[in-house]
Amino acid sequence: MPQSYKDLEIYKLAHNLAIEVHRMTLEELPKFERYEEGEQIRRSSKSVPVNIVEGFGRRRYKDDFIRFLTIAHASCSETIEHLEILHDTGSLKKERFDYFFKEYDMLGRKLNSFITSVKEGHLR
Repeated sequence: MPQSYKDLEIYKLAHNLAIEVHRMTLEELPKFERYEEGEQIRRSSKSVPVNIVEGFGRRRYKDDFIRFLTIAHASCSETIEHLEILHDTGSLKKERFDYFFKEYDMLGRKLNSFITSVKEGHLR
């Protein structure tokens, strides 16, 4: 088990994506979306690394660790839905949507694998 949440690949990916989403919403979205859908996607994207960090802080307690990782996974899925809404309404360009969708889909898969590994080999 890593000594810090910063050693986790899922944390690094989630943190970097949250920063990218934050910048994208302020720099690329139409003004009317920055405070509506933009706020929602900023919250959900930032929830992913935050819940990984909180879960890691409670890693001694398997159920707590899994609960926070599951919340992170759900926030990852929520972020994908916000991306789809932004794309489908024409507020997010296809190439940006494709990039973020691919990255969040990969993050979701990695989170799922990590949750499974915690369930099967907690603190080994």
